[in-house]
Formats: sequence, structure tokens, C-alpha cells
Amino acid sequence: MELVPLGPGFGVEVKGVSILDVATDADAYKAVRAAFEDHSLLLFRDQPVADDIQVAYSRAFGPLELTKAVSLGAGSFYSRLTNVGAHGEIVPPTDRQVLVAQANALWHTDSSFKKTPALASVLSARVLPGQDGDTEFTSTRLAWERLPGDLRGKLQDAVATHSYANSRDQIHPDLANAEERKALPPVRWRMNWLNPSNGRRALYIASHAYAIDGMDDRDARQLLAELMDETTRREFVYVHKWRTGDVVMWDNRAMLHRGRPWDYGKERSMVRTTISATVADGLDQVKPPPTVH
Repeated sequence: MELVPLGPGFGVEVKGVSILDVATDADAYKAVRAAFEDHSLLLFRDQPVADDIQVAYSRAFGPLELTKAVSLGAGSFYSRLTNVGAHGEIVPPTDRQVLVAQANALWHTDSSFKKTPALASVLSARVLPGQDGDTEFTSTRLAWERLPGDLRGKLQDAVATHSYANSRDQIHPDLANAEERKALPPVRWRMNWLNPSNGRRALYIASHAYAIDGMDDRDARQLLAELMDETTRREFVYVHKWRTGDVVMWDNRAMLHRGRPWDYGKERSMVRTTISATVADGLDQVKPPPTVH
């Protein structure tokens, strides 16, 4: 297995091992898991990707998350990110599927708004519209290490509130409907996540976060915005230009990402599987302290 560096201090392309190898060979999994823990983002090119292969690869890393209600693929392991409608037509720019793509253009980490957050996401390119529609990534682990020591101390035990509706409301007030708001109430997480495999912390924020325990709402939003700006400075961002057959896996404990626009009149179809975090992945490290009454 060969690892080729990609981003500014994070991310590698994995050569010599396929996602099918990882799904079926314990030694391949062990090597790729170690690369995942060290580099946070993995790229596999020219994969014979299909739904069952992608799920087999993803399941090797832990329990799979079911796609939430209302999304394409709801109730299955597959989140289908596309601008193609039920009858094979390209949907108009005002369609919910396009609005969801626009919401995904906000910097975020997947599933921080759920009762069980995500360890990792696996995204495969099935149909591409051309040169547009890049995905950008940045390391919240490196961002944490760049923060001044006094600010890291302040954030060590700080707790933020995350909500699916908070990010969707920034795009359209009706994008998160009543069913989603009821199914996905706000959740609270510590603002850093310690990786038990290497002892490194990462800042844990997202566009879903909007409040910090013990802070005035305006001050909390300002601090979250400042942390987001520092984390996503252009020199710290890796821009992934997709090719058909690409499979990218990233660590939601230690990464932010966002999708970039494309010509929504051209088909784009991607499939994401999401791996839930467990205690072995440091889930207890990000849980907030018990509320004192």
C-alpha cells in the first residue's frame, strides 16, 4: 500500500489497495484504518464502486447510520445526493434536492445534529456534471493545534448546541420541514474531540452549531464564526476535484467539508454511507458533562 499526500497536513490517496480489499481482508483493513486515524481523509481512485461494495467497505469501520427521514434513500444505508428526480428528469433549481445541495455548501461535519454523531463518511462519485462540483475539506485537528493555548483552555470543556434546522434555515426557512425538526431536536456536544488512538484533539464545530453553554447567544455565534473562519482559511483547505469512480472517506471527528456548486442543469449523482461513532472512537470524549440541577 502506498500513501500519496493530498492536503496541507492531512489527507492521502491510497494506492495498491481497493475498497473491496478492505472489506474482505483483515490486513488491508488494519493498514487503511491506521491511515484513516493518522491522515483523516482517504482517497481511492478508479474503484469498481457499487452500493453493496460501498456498504461492505463502510461496515468494516463500524455500525452504519440509517439515512434520515425525508432524504433520498431514507431508512436505508444510502444517502443519495443527486439532482435527478424520481422519473429520471433533472429537477429545477428550486427543487428541494437542489436546495439540499446548496445547504451542503455550508462548512459542516456530518451528523453532529444527531443523538449519535458520525465517525466517518464515505462518498462515491457515480455520475459527474463536468469540472464543477468540487468538495472542499479542512482539518479541525490542525485548527485546534493552531489555536492559542488560552483559547484551547477555554474550549476544553465548552459545550455547543447543534441543530439540523440551524443550517437549513440559512438556505430556506422551509428546507427543514416539521417532520425533520421533530425527529432531529437540538443536541449538545463538547467543542473538541479526543481521538483515543493517537491522543490528538480536534475542534468540533459545524454550520449546525449555534449556541455555547453559559454564553450570550450573540457572543456564542460570534465565537463560532471566528473559529469557523480560522479553521477554513484558504491555505488550510484541500479542494477535491472528482473523477468518476472516486471514493473519499473522511473523519467527521476531525474534519469540516463543503460541496461546491455546479451547473444544476447537468446530472450529478453521488452516494454517501455514514459510519456511526462508538465509545471505541472516543464518543464519550465528546459527550457533554451531566447537567447539574
